[in-house]
Amino acid sequence: MSSTEQTTPVVSSQSPSAAWLDDPTVYAVNREAAHSDHHSSNPQQSLNGTWAVRTAWASEIDVTTAEFAAPALDESDYQSIPVPATLETEGLWRPAYVNIQMPWDGHENPEAPHIPEKNHVALYRKHFTLEGDLKKMLSESGRITLAFEGFATAIYVWVDGIFVGYAEDGYTTTSFDITDIVSKGAEGNHTLTVACYEYSSASWLEGQDSWRFHGLFRAVNLVARPAVSIASLTVEADYDAPTGEAHLDALVTLNGEEIKAYTLQASVLDGTQVIWSGTVAAEDASVRISSDALEGIAPWSAESPSLYTLTVDLLHDGKTVESTSQRVGFRRFRIENGIMTLNGHRVLFKGVNRHEFHPRTGRVLTVEDMTSEILFCKQHNINAIRTSHYPNDSRFYALADGYGIYLVDEANLETHGSWCTPGDIPTPETTIPGSRMEWEGACVDRVESMMRRDYNHPSVVIWSLGNEAYGGEVFRSMYRRVHELDPNRPVHYEGITWHREFDDVTDIESGMYTHADVVEKYLSNNPEKPFIMCEYMHAMGNSVGAIDEYVALERYPHYQGGFIWDMIDQALWHPGESEGAPEYLAYGGAFGERPCDYEFSGDGILFADRKVSPKVAEVKAVYSNLRITPDQKGVTVVNDNLFTSTADYTFKASLLVNGVPQWQEDYFFGVAPESTHELAIPWPLEEYATDNAEVTLDVSLVLTEDAAWAPAGHEIAFGQYVIPASQAEANTAEGAADATVTVGRWNVGLRNNQAEVILSRTQGGIVSWVHNGTEHVIRPPKLTTFRPLTDNDRGAGHGFERAQWTVAGRYARCANVAVEQPSDDSVAVTYTYELATPAHTAVTVRYEAQSTGNVRVTIDYPGEKDAPSLPAFGLEWALPGEFSHLRYYGLGPGDAYPDRCSGVRLGVWESTPEQDYAPYLVPQESGNHMGVRWAEVTNDSNHGFRVRQLQTAGEGLHVSLLPYSSYQIEEASYQWELPENNRTYLRILAGQLGVGGDDSWGSPVHSQYHIDATEPLHMDIALEII
Repeated sequence: MSSTEQTTPVVSSQSPSAAWLDDPTVYAVNREAAHSDHHSSNPQQSLNGTWAVRTAWASEIDVTTAEFAAPALDESDYQSIPVPATLETEGLWRPAYVNIQMPWDGHENPEAPHIPEKNHVALYRKHFTLEGDLKKMLSESGRITLAFEGFATAIYVWVDGIFVGYAEDGYTTTSFDITDIVSKGAEGNHTLTVACYEYSSASWLEGQDSWRFHGLFRAVNLVARPAVSIASLTVEADYDAPTGEAHLDALVTLNGEEIKAYTLQASVLDGTQVIWSGTVAAEDASVRISSDALEGIAPWSAESPSLYTLTVDLLHDGKTVESTSQRVGFRRFRIENGIMTLNGHRVLFKGVNRHEFHPRTGRVLTVEDMTSEILFCKQHNINAIRTSHYPNDSRFYALADGYGIYLVDEANLETHGSWCTPGDIPTPETTIPGSRMEWEGACVDRVESMMRRDYNHPSVVIWSLGNEAYGGEVFRSMYRRVHELDPNRPVHYEGITWHREFDDVTDIESGMYTHADVVEKYLSNNPEKPFIMCEYMHAMGNSVGAIDEYVALERYPHYQGGFIWDMIDQALWHPGESEGAPEYLAYGGAFGERPCDYEFSGDGILFADRKVSPKVAEVKAVYSNLRITPDQKGVTVVNDNLFTSTADYTFKASLLVNGVPQWQEDYFFGVAPESTHELAIPWPLEEYATDNAEVTLDVSLVLTEDAAWAPAGHEIAFGQYVIPASQAEANTAEGAADATVTVGRWNVGLRNNQAEVILSRTQGGIVSWVHNGTEHVIRPPKLTTFRPLTDNDRGAGHGFERAQWTVAGRYARCANVAVEQPSDDSVAVTYTYELATPAHTAVTVRYEAQSTGNVRVTIDYPGEKDAPSLPAFGLEWALPGEFSHLRYYGLGPGDAYPDRCSGVRLGVWESTPEQDYAPYLVPQESGNHMGVRWAEVTNDSNHGFRVRQLQTAGEGLHVSLLPYSSYQIEEASYQWELPENNRTYLRILAGQLGVGGDDSWGSPVHSQYHIDATEPLHMDIALEII
């Protein structure tokens, strides 16, 4: 970092002004300069805990007189609140979720930088006494600083009724020197008062797609420091891969006077071993310390996050005044020939965007919460996070350093609400910040404060200027300042795609929901800049289809990965809607706030309660750096890691026959990074590959020993190779007891000594199927041409474009019934249905009841000219609730769809309706299993029936067993609206539409994952009693 002084002006004032709230040129009053988040031996006193708070309208208080800041104020009308906390999750302010629109839109219409007249303010009060270490430091001419780690949106601060300062941009540390105030009463009690405003001019800069949380949501601390102290460290820990040499350069910024009487002693430690040390005299406030060439250093990367400790001690007359430390990782991240490299190797970001979010506490996270998210990423092959769209809690960066996650560190800036509005034509002169230079200071300050705090973290590899804020001269100012402070890390900003005049404000070409084919055009046209998808795969509801098309772009050197939107569904726990009803996860609008953007907050690959959604398996599979491809000779391993071999992994080879493991051996192969090897495995095929055996060769790569982020046995990747059976199984089950056929006027029946089947001659289908006294039918199976709409379906208009299929099967008319007896002990009924479409397309469904009590079902759809593609095609069947166990031979264990099936494997799996139903924020399609050869539906006594695919062509059935019908799911807006059923719903499909994922507001499912409704469809299955 080439400059130690913060360039953006901080106003000094002894008295507050309400005018600052809508003045963009005033964003910090009396605030100290931003600094690194190094550890210091200086004493701290936490002010976290219980505070007093009262909320009011801004018009009701006067910050100039600040009567509410008087130490002796009567607090009887205040209530308790924990700090840190958000006012919304504590029930003081109404939670509000909006995306692009501003939360006041429609109520008021202020012109930026002005703010609504209806503006809440929370008046916080905290009484404290300086602890002993701080008193001692104060008595020795030390200084006391009051530090706020996080707040929103603007704060005025008083101590003992004396004005301290004002600040906006609450996502980096805000510090005020309060020495002169607390020294007047160092032995007594003090009163801290904070007026926290809902809206200020900063609100125009903080329009992130998120719940709008406010309050003191990160820690508040008192920090003591000696008269001369270490204010900040700026560390360059460089690693030269060709030579293996490392160098450390640290710029130490000192506070205080008479600095020349001090010296600095620095050391670099590997664990407890000192590998370098040096001493430098302090000549002025900026002291540079440089190491000799360091050899034998293990470089830092996400794959191998080796960390060292830099200690810097401040000495006076040989005595240590202050000790500081900073964890450092030696690495070199650069753009070389238009490609981002880490330690000389092209890097690929397999990333996700991350909001700081918790369904109970909003923006407040514990270290345990953060650690669980980091571990989730590591365990699912996610190597990068974009801190969307603000700097995160500094503790998160330390975790990313230690576990190994690449970070795109993003400034607290998003302004799409100022320009991305219907009918507007944005220009740099109308957008915020654009080229409106009254916003320049605030925006440059935001990116600079982030950099000064986070500079030393090796995990931070890219600086991002913000999100969705268009272009303009202000971004040129931000870009220049970033590279003045850091000439090495690249700068990212996607917003210039809206105004190409400002291409020079980013070192990286970046896309947001750009389709893969469009990206490919850029990559194949000799690009000058590296390319990343800063947001892609909008993971709203049942989504993340066709992500493999983006992964395929990795073959282009300039494509360097992307960041899924996003990690966690943003939904808050809400009390049940009736007395005694359970709480539920609520999206926008549930708290009565308007305007709102409803369920658009539910875009995570994790559910809001941090449970893993079905989408995650796909992400883990396509993000793996290790690709496993078995064949009959062995396995081909592609190791895309940059620095680590497969030496720490075990290759588990398994041979399955008809989905059941029959043979397994462990192997250990050392495949070097960035290499491909074909490795021999002696599969015992001659022993197991018989006529009716479908053989699957499965290779799983697992951790051999415990890692910091996962236990031994954790699977990294897998691959399968399927050898089809040499001949098909018999079409129907063989003989049973004699059967009696009855052809009645209304029904046709078949009965043996254990089972009875009744087929309707009027309604169509099975009206009864009884085995040993147990009824399997509540209502006859019905044709279905529908699936519950996904979020992507709704956004792309699938419901409108395929409206005919919503009713086509549900309201199909039985136009003809034909009865035949293929033999004396079997009977068949063929139903001709006219679909409820304009063409009245005829579908034939044939049920053949066999002597065994089993039933063969054949369905034929002839195709319909000019019809839109089908969402689904097959049968849906309401069963008694006791049939609540599903066992199947197909792709599992999770659900799968034609465009999202890389994370499932062929085998025999077991599940239940509750396990397979995915509780997306809005109920929608879920629980589909693909490639199903057979599926068993049973009760607790293991009695029930098997569905078996009979045709040998095709890729298997689509099967689901859920606690709700497709139409019950479709008609619900919340999970709590779904009925309590004493039944389960079996769906057997010949095919289903993909789920999509390019975005959730217009992009359709890719055409190759559609069911062509103009072509014939055929399904042939056996229903077999077990």
